[in-house]
Amino acid sequence: MIYLDHAATTPIPRAVADAMYTVLTEQFGNPSSQYSLGLDMKKQVALWREMVAGALDCDASRLYFTACGTEGDNWAIQAACWQNRRVGRHIVTTAVEHSAVLECCKWLELQGYEVTRVLPDKRGNITAGQILDAVRPDTALVSVMLVNNELGNLYPLAEIAAGLPLKNPKTLLHTDAVQGFLKVPCSAKALGADFITISGHKVGGPKGVGALYIGPRVRNPKPLLAGGGQEGGLRSGTEATAQIAGFAKAVELRRDGLEDKLRRMAAIKQYAAERLSAIPDLTVISDGAAPHILAISLAGWPSQNIVNDLSQQGIFVSAGSACHQGKPSHVVAALNLPKRTAGGVIRLSFGPETTEADIEACASALRAHHDCRMPML
Repeated sequence: MIYLDHAATTPIPRAVADAMYTVLTEQFGNPSSQYSLGLDMKKQVALWREMVAGALDCDASRLYFTACGTEGDNWAIQAACWQNRRVGRHIVTTAVEHSAVLECCKWLELQGYEVTRVLPDKRGNITAGQILDAVRPDTALVSVMLVNNELGNLYPLAEIAAGLPLKNPKTLLHTDAVQGFLKVPCSAKALGADFITISGHKVGGPKGVGALYIGPRVRNPKPLLAGGGQEGGLRSGTEATAQIAGFAKAVELRRDGLEDKLRRMAAIKQYAAERLSAIPDLTVISDGAAPHILAISLAGWPSQNIVNDLSQQGIFVSAGSACHQGKPSHVVAALNLPKRTAGGVIRLSFGPETTEADIEACASALRAHHDCRMPML
């Protein structure tokens, strides 16, 4: 198997699975229980929170565990709009956000909000100036992702955060950092965002766990769930201790030698771009700064056909975000590419374990697909 879809999800190392198994079978106490088994687990959750918060460079008291990135995005957007309900009913975001952000914004439009969706250029780039120019006196929230999950473009969050007080000091800033966490510089202090969403299964952790950073400018955040008072009273419900343990272990493992891992991923991306560009009709769509995502197009060949063909050979790539489930990508549509190019876009995404041999196998399969099949677009 050659797995080149790390932006969709990542393999779980054995050490992560072992950490989860221990919690499931031995350390299974409820952190809210007032006897030793529960109190020990409460201490463990605090340690795991510190591990993840350390990687995000934030105070552990400001990090709240969630079930996934989508939950964190929705919570952040709605909490920001709640705090700024008297500021106005305007939201600024981009046309290339993850669906977790865009669909939440659509729902808010039904509640009377106005949403400005900033368009990228043909390479997927968006400037801080574009975002700040869209901010108005009634803007409650700006939500801009850190790394685009289909293109790999890195967006200027720190620059947006620095300019926002001059445009509207009350506007809150959220970033979906699911594809940026432990892949590009992702410090809560340096970014300056009020809300930062991250997810476990993008960094070698299990599915079903993520986290939301809530900064000090957010006063009395609106709870996501009311109940027994877990997660500081903001997300009640018994903690998913095994998933949290796996998330923390994955973070620990990923941080070990992280700079070397990121250099290897960036080198693999560059190698892939060079090898794949030699295939006729194949072009690189975006040269985004993230080291793990490469968007390419085999113009004239439908992307889903390419994905299916490679899958039959044990090579796994994506036609876009896994969350689209085969539907056309709004990200590619926003680039306004020629029809033949847009229809042939696929995404390759890499992990620390991806090798040049994996790239060679993928390049050979794509060249064979090109040579053996007639274009259809």
